Amino acid sequence: MANIKSAEKRIRTTAKKTARNRRAKTKLRHVIKKQRTTLSADSIPATAAEIDRAAAKGVIHKNTAARYKSRLAKATAK
Repeated sequence: MANIKSAEKRIRTTAKKTARNRRAKTKLRHVIKKQRTTLSADSIPATAAEIDRAAAKGVIHKNTAARYKSRLAKATAK
């Protein structure tokens, strides 16, 4: 356990950020999985927006977001 006040604060803030990122990543996975199962062209903009939101928050890398969107669009086009 941390003995220094600043280290204790870092532990608290890290726990908050971890929980926030975990929620965002879980939501992203659910949205992507739903898109993959339906493969509906109507829901691509909403899914892409959710992917972009996760990338903007730093939950995933921007290139990862681009890869997800590209693969979803490609699968839907088939």
